[in-house]
Amino acid sequence: MSGLDELDRDPRPAALTGETGTGDADRHEAGMRETGSRGTGSRTTGRRETGSRESGSREAGTRPPVAARRVAADPVKALMHRHRELCERAVDPLEIAAGLEAHGVTDRTAARFRHRDVFSLAEEMYARTPRDADTPPTPEEQPPARARAGWMPLALLPGALCAAAVAGLRLTDGRPRLIAAVVGASAVLLAVRAVLRRGPLSAGTRTSGLWTCWLLGYALLGDGLLDAAVAGGPDGLPDGTTDGPWPVTVAPVLALALACAPAAAGARLFAVRARRKLTASRGLADFSASVRPLLLGTFALFMGALTVLTALSAAVLGEPPAHARTLTLGALLLLARLLTVHGHTHAPALVLAAAATAEATASATLFAARLPGCGFVAAPVEALIAACGPAGVPTAACGTGALVLLIHAARRLTKASAHAAVERAR
Repeated sequence: MSGLDELDRDPRPAALTGETGTGDADRHEAGMRETGSRGTGSRTTGRRETGSRESGSREAGTRPPVAARRVAADPVKALMHRHRELCERAVDPLEIAAGLEAHGVTDRTAARFRHRDVFSLAEEMYARTPRDADTPPTPEEQPPARARAGWMPLALLPGALCAAAVAGLRLTDGRPRLIAAVVGASAVLLAVRAVLRRGPLSAGTRTSGLWTCWLLGYALLGDGLLDAAVAGGPDGLPDGTTDGPWPVTVAPVLALALACAPAAAGARLFAVRARRKLTASRGLADFSASVRPLLLGTFALFMGALTVLTALSAAVLGEPPAHARTLTLGALLLLARLLTVHGHTHAPALVLAAAATAEATASATLFAARLPGCGFVAAPVEALIAACGPAGVPTAACGTGALVLLIHAARRLTKASAHAAVERAR
């Protein structure tokens, strides 16, 4: 059986007959399919990766950077970073609002940060600023501060000392009068310096009082010098009297010394009321509109008090009431001090220097005209003296300076930045 079986089989190999085993064929086809699928998959994956890289590069070219998207989403955060020092040192939102206004941020600018005004923007910046444990509490957490009245007797001191000095001049003669004049002038200057260092008239920065001293000295001796210069003198030094070779006018200086008290009271009133309006205002324009009448009202009250004091001083001393030169000088000094107290020192110093220079120049031209061929130099001053008297020179110089400072104060002192820390500094 085995032999017949072997004879029945085809002796040719399977490769020659073309027959293949089923298992081999199946394995061959499966291998081909697997190879094809791997090739196709790799090509497809390559195309997908290439496409994704190209689309990613296109998106990277059109999409904004991450930092820019964050800034666009939170513009207030970018503003806080720009004014980080201001936000960290501020003790209330009003100080931030004042600082923003000083940097040129207006209500229209605040609208771009999705706020209706600068005050609302400052409140958000203050609330979002992280603070350490050492940061002082906000005004709402502090107990209400009591009004400090220690400056009131100090503000009355210059007037009292000046009145005593004037009495010493009137009651003495010769060398004792000279001693009384020197001691009285020194005491008044020290008292005025104390008033300017403490109280409502004190400023955070040191200022030179050279021009102020010149203006006050000219109010005391300037008119007598012009009178004597026009007449060809003076023939001697001032002796403290109104009928000597160099007459002295004491009433304007006494009135200005007595006016230190109403000046300090007016400065206090203006600072406190402006601070309250700053708290209640909801816009920079509203605040400016409400503070401007307050400034003009304070100025008018001081001028009214100075007018009364000038009339009283002239009546007591028996001198003519020099209202024009006293009022213009008082207005100039008050406006200069208000601007200095609220942080604006450049313009007051410049205007005071200009007024003092004008008075010195006017006096110098009268003496320069005595030189040969220089008579024309004194023509303008002589014409002014002929029309208005010796008081015309200080009235013109101080009146022009006071007008300039009044316009400047109406612009500067009606801004929130001028009242941010004045009340807290006292």
